[in-house]
Amino acid sequence: MRDELGKIHLITGPGKGKTTAAFGLALRAVGHGLRVHVIQFMKTGETTGEVLAARKLEGIRVEQFGTGRFVNPREVSDGDKKAAADAMAVAKVVIEKGECELLILDEINPAVSFGLVSAGEVLRLLRDRSKGIEVVLTGRNAPIEFVEYADYVSIIESKKHPFDQGLEARKGIEW
Repeated sequence: MRDELGKIHLITGPGKGKTTAAFGLALRAVGHGLRVHVIQFMKTGETTGEVLAARKLEGIRVEQFGTGRFVNPREVSDGDKKAAADAMAVAKVVIEKGECELLILDEINPAVSFGLVSAGEVLRLLRDRSKGIEVVLTGRNAPIEFVEYADYVSIIESKKHPFDQGLEARKGIEW
């Protein structure tokens, strides 16, 4: 089955559900016996339902790299840059060692748009990987280079959301 793998998925856009879609693919992959590694950029803590659920499943590993605060693109800290560099270093090792068949780089797109990681560095990682590793890139503001390089491109839009009427994010639904 590994010979059939190796495509790049890009899930981007302003709507809700990019990480959720990636975790849905992770669940499908684990169900078919694939090993999944999720690397989350700019995220910490185990409060989201998808991370809590993933921790209970064999075959899926989730690692988070963030500072514990919201990253302001106008005030990127050295800690933000170090966390992103650490995440990229782990991604390189995972790819070099072939530790998974599905690698999810969650929130890599904003990490690039905020200047934490370069698009070129990510593209080198993708180009240098072995054929048997499928990779998912998520987050808003995907660089055009990722759009052009990806095999699958999904743009998540928001046509209507209860948040617009003042409803706060709900445990188990939005997080």
